[in-house]
Amino acid sequence: MSTRALGPFQVSPIGLGCMNICHAYGNPTPPEQAERLLLTALDAGVTHFDTAALYGFGVSEQLVGKALSSHRQRFTLASKCGMQGVDVQGDGKLVRVIDGRPATLRQTCEDALRRLKTDVIDLYYLHRWDKKVPIEDSVGGLSDLVRAGKIRSIGLSEVSANTLRKAHAVHPIAAVQTEYSLWTRNPEIAVLDACRELGTTFVAFSPVARGFLCGKPIDIDKLDAKDIRRGMPRFNAENFPRNLQLLPPYLALAQELGCSPSQLAIAWLLHKAPAHRCHPRHHVHRPFARRFGRLGCQAQPRPDAATGSHDRPAQRGGQPLQRPGQLRGGYRGVCLNAQVVTSVFAHQTMRAPSC
Repeated sequence: MSTRALGPFQVSPIGLGCMNICHAYGNPTPPEQAERLLLTALDAGVTHFDTAALYGFGVSEQLVGKALSSHRQRFTLASKCGMQGVDVQGDGKLVRVIDGRPATLRQTCEDALRRLKTDVIDLYYLHRWDKKVPIEDSVGGLSDLVRAGKIRSIGLSEVSANTLRKAHAVHPIAAVQTEYSLWTRNPEIAVLDACRELGTTFVAFSPVARGFLCGKPIDIDKLDAKDIRRGMPRFNAENFPRNLQLLPPYLALAQELGCSPSQLAIAWLLHKAPAHRCHPRHHVHRPFARRFGRLGCQAQPRPDAATGSHDRPAQRGGQPLQRPGQLRGGYRGVCLNAQVVTSVFAHQTMRAPSC
């Protein structure tokens, strides 16, 4: 299997995002099933696993550590800090808190190392920029962790091009992680150019729009009460019916190309740059094994040209990238099943898995 660059690392074209095993989409995956999934991914050739302190308030890191720590030399490990669960009221109930103070980041890192059962994290993201703390201070704190040997490189998540440049002036930023898909094109405003300029890998998460571009209809009424899609504008009662009307031509195009809708969505991203990588997020191990191995859907120039008419989808409730008749909903409408990583921006035929 070929490898692609993720900052200073060479990793598999497909990696695994570890949010869904405990967080965001209803009931958590049973621990034994999550462990089987992680080991199946590793055996299938995945060499990049991406988790965070936020996911399950540490549970995801614990599961990754339990399942994979004995195989640590076989993969690149990414996690995130700056947003985690905190017992604010002293009642034992954890709530999500964004805190980018250097002291907090140091403690979060120590906790992550313990949960992950490792001595060092390869790529450590600031999950969200804490606007109460200058980005230079947060990145400065992370650079101290690099010098201490706790982490090997620094990433940022959901930041602007300007913030990226400020951070990069303090310490080289290996990767930026932001939503990018046929449904959400906000990085094209400035972030992609900034990444190219600075030599920063762009990690495009959610290429299949939280399952919307996977082909299987999403019944909003049947989503779990804790499913985070319930709070996303593109899935609300006003926007979702309109978005559904736009799916048939897309599904027809996937059929014409002989691939699944999710393969086409990911292939579109892979085709835009030869360093794209994908992180399917799955609940069960058998579908992942099948889909990871199915790399036969190539993104020839035809998919890019055919989907070009849907450039810049409407972003109702988010950034103002609106065109009549296009997808509606806020930019936070991200995908259920995948992430993609980019670092080089040139045309090249790529392969994509189904998600």
